Amino acid sequence: MKQNIGKIDRVVRVIAGLALLSLLFVLEGDMRWLGLIGLVPLATASLGWCPLYCPLNISTVCAGEEGKVCCGGGSCSSKEDTKE
Repeated sequence: MKQNIGKIDRVVRVIAGLALLSLLFVLEGDMRWLGLIGLVPLATASLGWCPLYCPLNISTVCAGEEGKVCCGGGSCSSKEDTKE
């Protein structure tokens, strides 16, 4: 399984996952179980792989190779590709 989640994406997922899990303690009744949805972003952050990114061909990880520039939210491209 090739990682497709970068560092910033992981941090955001951990924060969102913990916020959703906190709903278990904040909400009352059956609605509080919605907080278990927070396990999904926590799991994907810990694995470094998101199954939804694969069909959409998204990767927030930069290869770190020489001559590569990360565009931030998508795939990395070479410096020669960005020149006009």
